[in-house]
Amino acid sequence: MKIKQLYLAALTLLSAATFTQPVSAQLLKEKEQFTHADSLRGMLTPLRTCYDINYYHLDVKIDIDKKFISGSNQFKFTATQDFNKLQFDLFANLNIAKVVYKGKELTFTRDGNAVFLNFPQTISKGSKDEFTVYYSGNPTVAKNAPWDGGLVFKKDSLGKPFVATACEGIGASIWWPTKDQLADEVDSMMISISVPKGLKDVSNGRLRKVTPLKDGYTRFDWFVANPINNYDVAANIADYAHFEDTYMGEKGKLTLDYWVLPTSLEKAKKQFAANVKSMLKAFEHWFGPYPFYEDGYKLVETPHLGMEHQSAVAYGNHFMNGYMGYDLSGTGWGSKWDYIIVHESGHEWFGNNITDKDLADMWVHESFTCYSESLFVEDNWGKKAGQEYNYGLRLTINNEGPIVGIYNMNKEGSGDMYSKGAVFLNMIRTIINDDEKWRGILRGLNKTFYHKTVTYNDVVGFINQQSGMDLSAIFDQYLHYRSLPVLEFTSHENKLYCRWIAEAKDFNMPIRVRVKGGEYKFITPTKQMSPVEIAGATKDNIEIDYLNYYVGSLLD
Repeated sequence: MKIKQLYLAALTLLSAATFTQPVSAQLLKEKEQFTHADSLRGMLTPLRTCYDINYYHLDVKIDIDKKFISGSNQFKFTATQDFNKLQFDLFANLNIAKVVYKGKELTFTRDGNAVFLNFPQTISKGSKDEFTVYYSGNPTVAKNAPWDGGLVFKKDSLGKPFVATACEGIGASIWWPTKDQLADEVDSMMISISVPKGLKDVSNGRLRKVTPLKDGYTRFDWFVANPINNYDVAANIADYAHFEDTYMGEKGKLTLDYWVLPTSLEKAKKQFAANVKSMLKAFEHWFGPYPFYEDGYKLVETPHLGMEHQSAVAYGNHFMNGYMGYDLSGTGWGSKWDYIIVHESGHEWFGNNITDKDLADMWVHESFTCYSESLFVEDNWGKKAGQEYNYGLRLTINNEGPIVGIYNMNKEGSGDMYSKGAVFLNMIRTIINDDEKWRGILRGLNKTFYHKTVTYNDVVGFINQQSGMDLSAIFDQYLHYRSLPVLEFTSHENKLYCRWIAEAKDFNMPIRVRVKGGEYKFITPTKQMSPVEIAGATKDNIEIDYLNYYVGSLLD
């Protein structure tokens, strides 16, 4: 996903290794208000669940000078129940000319960005059917992509058009008609983009055909053989240069295709060679095979910073290491590799292979992908380096709100889903205390939920099952509450006691502690004050594993 601007701010570091005085409760934010439009966009209603989308053919012409798009999208679907009305989505500023079904136009109504389509007879459960939406208009132009959604219209250094789409969060329906709900991914898709002669379009999947048109445009047909979520569908338009390579991965030969501006060609060859194969090696080791061998892997230079567009990763990091030259961890490790290549490609496993059913669970995409950065560092420079990088990410945590968002409202949670989520997952690794088991869990997630959409309970339940531990209360505290748990210590009659202070019910996170200079041992405090069963432990010599993330509090 787009990298949140919080990364550029200097935020408070809460060190797990530091004791503080007792911590008071944090003030809650004012409760957010949601609208009818929010529920229409975010809720998986019967008008959406009544059909399972199988195939799209998006066929769009982009008039760059007028910032105008026109074309159609064919919907092929399977009815999951009897129905005669369904919902699809298209932003209200785009006009629907007609919807054609079996050669005839269907009636429809619009409610903001939602479109309700009426069929002349009942569509029977189990039947396969189709309709085509014809539309046009001036789509929303992104003011600051990828942080806001829409189309980006810019020029390259030679004055030629440089155009791209970026629409995560706000939704793909900002530029094309679709069932704009994450829970139902299309099984396969043809993307046909017509652009002015002399330019090229690069979209997802593999290029099937290039067709010169009589009106001075050229159509590029790209076919996506794998399921794809809506916001990943992309158009990238420029006078692109192309070069290619291959990678011998876990499933054989993976094609690597690179599309960049001609003026970037030499820089791109050097930067991509230095980063892509080491990234693939690391992530296939930790997560399993690249999930889209059939569609290949592409990096596409874009006029915005970057996005995880499936099999066509958007890249705008100016061929520099770090995040626009910055090491977000402040450790030095983040300056040794290209942040956008590693982070956005990590989403091929978490976000594109495994996709959340509701935007509220965007942490599944972002927490795991941000965590993947430290695994990349570990694979290339050793575990100590990876742990140092992960620890450094605490500098960008704000504890500003719950990481899980609001369900059924198209509302993601706090931007802390990035760094706090990464630090939290690393903490889960230390609690499980078995690196091979942890690697098996990460690979197992990608195998079990291969090309599927998931819920919070799917992911947490799988980790619980595979670890043999009930980590539910720990996930609950760190993902549903903004405040950190407090580990409170006190002494009584020369005996050290501790307890957790946390909002989550039955919170009992295991923690590694030691007497200074000794070996770490696990204890499992609860919310009740109980003895620290480590010989010789006192308030003056107790040390806590710094890899765990919470607040320590010492009572007199």
